[in-house]
Amino acid sequence: MKSGIHPEYHDVEITCACGAKYKTRSTRKSINVEICSNCHPFFTGKQKLVDTAGRVERFRRKYKLNKKDN
Repeated sequence: MKSGIHPEYHDVEITCACGAKYKTRSTRKSINVEICSNCHPFFTGKQKLVDTAGRVERFRRKYKLNKKDN
């Protein structure tokens, strides 16, 4: 293997928006994620509505759906 061509490999901590933290190794110094296995609906069995940039509200306005219609 050639010397000097490989990136540095660090111990890092992955931080989720839900607060969970995992230790791993990576070429990045830190990793932040929005959804992990602790909060993902597939693994938890709970439906969680993630509204990004008001898309849910825009959909409800477009089709005139109110919260009490659900």
